[in-house]
Amino acid sequence: MICFRWLPALCTTFVVAGCMPFDSENTWRAAVDTQASQLGYRNWIVIAEASFPSHSRVGVRKVNAPVEVPEALDYVLQALERTENVRPQVYLTRELRSVENDFAPGIEELRKRIQTSLHGHEPAELDQQSLLTLMEDANRSFDVLVIRTQTALPYSSVFLELKPGYWDADSESRLRERIEHERLQRLVRPFP
Repeated sequence: MICFRWLPALCTTFVVAGCMPFDSENTWRAAVDTQASQLGYRNWIVIAEASFPSHSRVGVRKVNAPVEVPEALDYVLQALERTENVRPQVYLTRELRSVENDFAPGIEELRKRIQTSLHGHEPAELDQQSLLTLMEDANRSFDVLVIRTQTALPYSSVFLELKPGYWDADSESRLRERIEHERLQRLVRPFP
C-alpha cells in the first residue's frame, strides 16, 4: 500500500476496507470522520468549491468529495455535532450574497441549500481573501482540513473555525475577570 503524507486517514480507511469495493461516497465520509475526530480548537475545516487552490504546506489535509458544497457542509456539521470537544464558527464569503444568478446560474439555489445545511448555525461573513488569510495564518501552527467538492460556482466555499465545544467566550471572559480581580486583591492587601 502506498500512503501519501497529505491524507493518512484515507490510507487508514483503505487498510480497514481491505478488499471491499472502492466507494468514493463512503471513502470521503470515512476520511472526514477520521480527520474531524483528530481536530481541535483553532483548527479549520474548509468545505471548498472545485477551484479552491491546493496547498502544499504541511498541516493542510485534503479530501475530495464527489458531492456539492451543501451536502458536504451538512455531513461535516453533523459529524462535529456528535463531538463534544469542538464547535464550529461558520464563515461564508461576503461575495456569495452579491453574485448574481445571471453570471453564475444556480447560485441562488445554492445559497438556499447552504442555508438549509447550516443546522441553525449563524454564519459570519468576511471577504474571501480575509478568510484565506485567516486560514493560512492559522495553518502556520494548526491543521486545516480542506474538503474539495464538485461545486463549480464562485465564492461558494464555507469556512469553519473550530472553537472549544465545552468552553465559550462568555466563560472565558468571566474567568479572565476573576483572575484580574484576584490579582488586584493581592496588590491591595496590606502587608503584615
